[in-house]
Amino acid sequence: MSSLFDQSQILERAESLVAAATKAGADAADAIAARSASTSLTFREGKMEENEHSENDSIALRVFVDGCKASISTNATASKDELAKLAERAVEMAKLSPPDPYARLADPKELMATDEMQALKDKLDLVDDFLPDHAFLKTLAQETEEAALAVDGVSKSGGASAGHGIGGMVLATSHGFVGSYLSSQFSFSTTVIAGDGTAMERDYDYSACLHHQDLKTAASVGQKAGERAVARLNPAKVETGTYDIVYDPRIATSLIGHFIGAINGAAIARQTSFLKDKLGQQIFAKGITISDDPLRPRGMGSHPFDGEGVGSTKINWIEDGFLTQWVLDSATAAELGLQTNGRAARAGANPRPGSTNLTLEAGETSPQELICNIKDGIYLTDLIGQGVNGVTGDYSRGASGFRIRNGEIAEAVSEFTIAGNLHDMFARLIPASDLVLEKSTNAPTCLIEAMTVAGR
Repeated sequence: MSSLFDQSQILERAESLVAAATKAGADAADAIAARSASTSLTFREGKMEENEHSENDSIALRVFVDGCKASISTNATASKDELAKLAERAVEMAKLSPPDPYARLADPKELMATDEMQALKDKLDLVDDFLPDHAFLKTLAQETEEAALAVDGVSKSGGASAGHGIGGMVLATSHGFVGSYLSSQFSFSTTVIAGDGTAMERDYDYSACLHHQDLKTAASVGQKAGERAVARLNPAKVETGTYDIVYDPRIATSLIGHFIGAINGAAIARQTSFLKDKLGQQIFAKGITISDDPLRPRGMGSHPFDGEGVGSTKINWIEDGFLTQWVLDSATAAELGLQTNGRAARAGANPRPGSTNLTLEAGETSPQELICNIKDGIYLTDLIGQGVNGVTGDYSRGASGFRIRNGEIAEAVSEFTIAGNLHDMFARLIPASDLVLEKSTNAPTCLIEAMTVAGR
């Protein structure tokens, strides 16, 4: 592999592959090449358990012939002759494929201008050129584990890990788009166990970002993991009933995940979403905004253009509670009679609709103010299972957390189920003011009143 930060070689190969496909008879084609390199290590009880490093350059081609398409992929180290043969095979495959009236390249008018790309990449600041050595990662993992084990009540470590990665893509199309970007990532985490025997409880904490200067301290992550595990000890049972439910920020993001899946253009086209008839209607309470911003500097989901070369723009999927758009790439937009909004995600030859930096914007009330008004409720810290029906919106998840009694967080509770329907849950959702932007999906503490809880 050439220098980790130099994409010129795989960009040249992507352009060569598109040219070969056109020469072989494709009406249109695009090639995407992905670069990835990662290093990680894991410690448990002060000893290294794993030490891994991987590097990979891959390239995928998509071709269109008389309304039919095919795709093929290989390692990006293939020679030009091998790439030419690959393109020929892809074209022959397309000739044998059934027509796809919606698959297409993005409209040339939608493509990002090349002269804007570099300035935007500089603004996004996605790459930290610091390459951590083994000693840096080892120290990070060890110090995190040590801080967690120092918390009174923690009985053993579930392991601590640290890692670094570089990923990116290049895209070349037969209608003239050529672009590339890279991003770095640093992360570390620890899992710890509190208690003994059958009374053990487990919890974790982590930090992840694009630039190593933005990482949390090892001491803070380790201590938080330990404190969370200890707080879960000796959980009580919950009686079946109706409770006000407060979602901790780290699981409130799951609610936004259910929402974004329901407005994905592919689900809308298949008529398999409980929100399929809700475009332009009020879904959340007035004042609520859910944004999607690929242009956030150092954002975990940021990029200058989407998987089809369409320029990135910020979108509010929810404005003042109302649903404004579907999540679209070119194919799903065509199927729905709409235009792409630059949300083509791509891990291989074929795009699909996807979000970028998804955020439930903060409300005006602090978490403490939300909780202090709850006489009898539950503060959720963990969800179990995948009990969500995307067609009907029915929602049922195993959960654990803490009781809320007379406005204060009380004892730990576990082994209960919360249930409802996402239509009603979204309408009653109240976001708090404690939003922190640190992941690709972010949400503050959230309150949903009067949910059904099945317990003992």
